Formats: sequence, C-alpha cells, structure tokens
Amino acid sequence: MISALRVSVVISIALLWLGAAAVAHAQPANMSFFVTSAGSGKGADLGGLAGADKICQERAQAAGAGSKTWHAYLSTQGSGAVNAKDRIGGGPWQNAKGVVVAKDVAELHGKNNITKDTALTEKGEKVNGRGDTPNMHDILTGSQPDGTAFAGADDRTCGNWMKSSQGSAMVGHSDRQGLRDDDVSKSWNSSHPSRGPDGGCSQNDLKSTGGNGFFYCFATK
Repeated sequence: MISALRVSVVISIALLWLGAAAVAHAQPANMSFFVTSAGSGKGADLGGLAGADKICQERAQAAGAGSKTWHAYLSTQGSGAVNAKDRIGGGPWQNAKGVVVAKDVAELHGKNNITKDTALTEKGEKVNGRGDTPNMHDILTGSQPDGTAFAGADDRTCGNWMKSSQGSAMVGHSDRQGLRDDDVSKSWNSSHPSRGPDGGCSQNDLKSTGGNGFFYCFATK
C-alpha cells in the first residue's frame, strides 16, 4: 500500500513538472515583445532598419516565435523619416512570460507596463539595470517619447543605424530608472542621447553610459 502510494505521488509530481515545462515552452510562441539579448556587436550600426529587423526575426526564431513578423522599435531621420511607433503593428504585446506590456500603441506611449520585471529578453531573462554590474538598461530607439522621429540636424539615430563611430542615438531605460526622479530618467524610450570616447555610436560608447546595443522588438502580426 505504501509503495503504491509513493509511486502515485512520484507520478503526480512528474506530471505536474511536465505540465509546467510544457507551459513554459509554449509561452515564447505567444511572445510579441522582447528586448534583444544581444545587439549587432557593432554598437549602433545595426545595418539600418532592415538589419535591425533581421536581428529581431533571428532572435525570435531562436526562441520559438519565428512564425510572427518582427520589427525593431527604431525611428530614422531625414528625408523619408520613419516613426518607431508606426512599424510595430497595433498590439497587444506580451513578453516571454505571457505578461502584457501594452494593449495598443496609445497605451504603449502612455501608461504601459514596461519595467525591469517585464522588459525581458527573448529568452525570458531580465536586462541588467541601474544598480547591476554591468548596467545595460540603455535601449536604442532614436525616438521621442511619443514614438516619433526627431526633426532637425542633431543626430539621434547614429546615421539611421548605420554608424559605429561619430554621432549619437537616443536611448530609453528598460528598467525605468535613472539618475533623477523625473519622467526623462524613467522613460522607456527617450531618456538621453548616447555619448562616449569613440564618438557616441560604438559598442564601447554605448557601454560607457549603461548600454550594450540592445533594442526593442515587437511582433507586427
């Protein structure tokens, strides 16, 4: 009797574990938002929007969510400027754990649910933030708070994501934390321009101010 009971308990535990594993495995397939776990390796030179989109698609594919169409949340400048908010579909978007970060574009640029706990990579991992070593919360966006491109001559996209030396890129803070307690320091998509000893767009530059060349990816459909 005792032996049979033990076997039953073991089987029940095994089934529960398998069920949890199946759920955990299924979640990435439903993922529609993530922070890249790695950038291009060339700082803000992502190969333009096409190159950035390709990285998003490859990361998603590796995580089991490659059946969706993925775009990078990045704006460009100059003639034919592109707004990041116009390239990501209509939502809703959820992370690798199934947590919804925004139900639509308006909420994404308003009171969204992007925090250190929810701005996960495609692997379902948190991104190092303020207080972690190294800090990697600077996320490339090239965008204003409303998700639109910058006008004017000041570079905010490192040459439309084709430069890894002189220039600058606007970044947001994925953990919503900064040196000050204000809306800019807490902005997920428009906190400060990149800068550094190599000119502002190199991998070394991005690391020097708390980044690593990461960017946001959204499933458009």
